[in-house]
Amino acid sequence: MVKYVFVTGGVLSSVGKGITTASIGLLLKSRGYNVTAIKIDPYINVDAGTMNPYAHGEVFVTEDGGETDLDIGHYERFLDVNLSRKNNITTGQVYLSVIEKERRGEYLGQTVQVIPHITDEIKSRIREVARETGADVVLVEIGGTVGDIEGLPFLEAIRQMRIEEGYENTVFVHVALVPVLRTTGEQKTKPLQHSVQELRRIGIQPDIIVARSERPLEPEAKRKIALYSNVPLEAVFSNYDVETIYEVPLILEEQGLGSYLARRLGLEDHKPDLDAWRDFVKRLKESQKPVRIAMVGKYTKLRDSYISIVEALRHAGAALRVKPVLNWYESTLVEQGKIDPRKVIEENDAVVVLPGFGRRGAEGKIMVIREAREAGKPLLGICFGMQLAVIEIARNLAGLEGANSTELDPNTPHPVIDLLPNQRGIERLGGTMRLGAHPIRLVPNTLVYKLYNRDIVYERHRHRYEVNPKYIEKLVSAGMEVSGYSLDTGSVEFIELRDHPFFVGSQPHPEFKSRPMRPSPLFTGLLEAALKTQS
Repeated sequence: MVKYVFVTGGVLSSVGKGITTASIGLLLKSRGYNVTAIKIDPYINVDAGTMNPYAHGEVFVTEDGGETDLDIGHYERFLDVNLSRKNNITTGQVYLSVIEKERRGEYLGQTVQVIPHITDEIKSRIREVARETGADVVLVEIGGTVGDIEGLPFLEAIRQMRIEEGYENTVFVHVALVPVLRTTGEQKTKPLQHSVQELRRIGIQPDIIVARSERPLEPEAKRKIALYSNVPLEAVFSNYDVETIYEVPLILEEQGLGSYLARRLGLEDHKPDLDAWRDFVKRLKESQKPVRIAMVGKYTKLRDSYISIVEALRHAGAALRVKPVLNWYESTLVEQGKIDPRKVIEENDAVVVLPGFGRRGAEGKIMVIREAREAGKPLLGICFGMQLAVIEIARNLAGLEGANSTELDPNTPHPVIDLLPNQRGIERLGGTMRLGAHPIRLVPNTLVYKLYNRDIVYERHRHRYEVNPKYIEKLVSAGMEVSGYSLDTGSVEFIELRDHPFFVGSQPHPEFKSRPMRPSPLFTGLLEAALKTQS
């Protein structure tokens, strides 16, 4: 029988359910079990692709082209697996499917209702992932907070799954905040108690409590949580603030969560193999040599907008035993003259020009790109960041005055970046970009080829525009090298500059496939180049 672990959250959102879920997955996988994870998002959007990053953080792209919640990224990094679009279930997907079935006549004679039709659809999607992955354990994280009206159908669905799958095959884990009252320094458990009461009112009695707090739970707080949540004392675990998220599985393992879960699910409690993970965390924490990285983007007020890039830099830093120090610069302020682009370059050892569609802040990024190129500072431009690097080269090296992207200026005299041919005439914006992993042929003797050290690579995409092939010859004559072409379309995937320490543009998003023990070659290369500029 497949085992299901359902993770809910209480008191407030962004309490750490995603990291807790990913950590539980790692603890079970380290015991030899096949684990997959599902994120349920109660919003009515079909996927995260049409949302502003300020509204929901980064859009994480899966191998098969799903535009998903950023927690899918945490699951992939902790479990070292490639998940699919089906691992992110939304209210929009569920209702769209049910309404389409009703229109096709699959419910003839029935009054279509939340129970059973919506809840049956939710359960069917969860079980479909279990069946297709062949997982021993399926983790299911319910987004939002217990008490949110939009989350009720999902909670009802998992309540029913307890009955249908059996007590021995299902576990409810509740993650909730235990705040500290600053005036007394006391840990207050009452908010957590109330969130459990709300969960029980819905019909779910949690089996395990994971308390999020600034510091480890005190014995008295733990006793209160067990008593008022109606769980054994040994089923209360403390997920306190740590230096890095990658420590969370280790602190939960030290408290016995992995063994408790295995016993509760009737699984053999094999000795966990966490040596490689511990070594990674050790390198991450012990790496003290700073490498200053300028992070230049338009959504810098919410760092979760670029969370996979941040984590990819950490992975590369651990591999090289250096500590990336990230300095954030809002490109709109550079554009407005409130931040000096020269100062951005002088203050840092390398630059990452971050992705992000649209006109706002684009010229600010181009200003920073020019300064980095002229100063010989290592630079990595990702997706839109690569496109802006091509525009800068076109304007200032190739002499193409007014060069631009047709996304930013439809009337530009030199459209060096233009809409993908298959994007013309598209009316529906949701899920219609070039998405997911596609094969790329690397050009021998280029820097990018040397970093990957292979002929063909697969990286994930999320874009509508590309380098205009009509301008490649002029750009190459000006000093640009094309270091990777799409095997599917022949379009430009990677660019670099001759006679520059490290000036690389990547049309795909290499950050999505970076893993703690297998960092992305482009990020490792950037940090290595930054180290050389320091000496």
